[in-house]
Amino acid sequence: MKGQGLSFFEKYLTLWVGLSIIAGTATGYCCPALAVWLDGLSYAHVSIPIAVCLFFMMFPIMVKIDFSRVKTAARTPRPVALTLVINWLVKPFTMYAIAYFFLGFVFREFITGTEIVQGEQVEIYRSYISGAILLGIAPCTAMVLMWSYLSRGNDAMTLVMVALNSLLMLVLYAPLGGLLLSINKMPIPWQTIVLSVLIYVGLPLITGYYTRKGIIKNKGVDYFNSVFLHRLTPVAITALLVTLVVLFTLKGEILITRPFDIGLIALPLFVQTIFIFAVGYTAARLLRLRYEDAAPAAMIGASNHFEVAIATAVVLYGLNSGAAMATVVGVLIEVPVMLMLVRFCLRTNRWFRPSAAVSATDTAETSAPTSKGEQS
Repeated sequence: MKGQGLSFFEKYLTLWVGLSIIAGTATGYCCPALAVWLDGLSYAHVSIPIAVCLFFMMFPIMVKIDFSRVKTAARTPRPVALTLVINWLVKPFTMYAIAYFFLGFVFREFITGTEIVQGEQVEIYRSYISGAILLGIAPCTAMVLMWSYLSRGNDAMTLVMVALNSLLMLVLYAPLGGLLLSINKMPIPWQTIVLSVLIYVGLPLITGYYTRKGIIKNKGVDYFNSVFLHRLTPVAITALLVTLVVLFTLKGEILITRPFDIGLIALPLFVQTIFIFAVGYTAARLLRLRYEDAAPAAMIGASNHFEVAIATAVVLYGLNSGAAMATVVGVLIEVPVMLMLVRFCLRTNRWFRPSAAVSATDTAETSAPTSKGEQS
């Protein structure tokens, strides 16, 4: 993967994300009937269009995971342990604390109104905090592979982190969500939380596992890596962009009519992202990790699995809820902020003990012209 240049979509991902958000928002605002029709395509409160898009977005990522590599974690326990501690013992609680500080205290007087959630009347600021909670308890298991690639991280180690976080999410997402949402005094439909995790994480995870196993068995590893994965690369990004168009079509009117609230929600999410990245990056340096392990360890904590968070918020509280809106704001800041952190990592890789891969890359960069794949 590192030997190939970025694809056309990958080079300009921020641009495509921005255009998808604009297109979806404009469509939802100008064609409200379309948004209503899409909203009606649901079963048991699960949006069928979003479910299909999310599956095709997650499947190409999940099929790349070689779960046999989890055993290598025992040989390099520090980056994996750091990732697990940050994602499950630190991040959920700092997200709640930061979100409550800004939305429930600093900005409290600017956020007015209530909404009906699970038959109960709830203050809107609590819904926003709930959306932030759902983001905070969902560590990234998809886009972090892209962030690791762009920052020249250790792909194998990133896959181990993704595999462990995917498995732990199946077990810990519901309990952590239930605990923090109850503290926030929001209704907690436990069965719906568990069902959401199984549908949006478990299904593509299991499908990806057996697809990988079957193709390698019948076609071989070379075909899987050089042909099958190459064909899947644009599928995940295309599905991400289509998902954004659908989501913002459904939320377009709200985003246009409530821009002030979007800004209020974006600030604590931005602060949380920078804070968690700083914690992970600093801890990695104190642990004397190699740069190629430190970068993905910090990235996976800073980024969120916003696909699962959005889907869970929609299933739990509805498409037009404050919680769903807060998770959508997470999408607005996720890509540009993470790309900023990628650039920061590349500029500071010498803070860490030497890595053969990074040293070789740096040497090549200083002695040769920029490769065609890296030009933008």
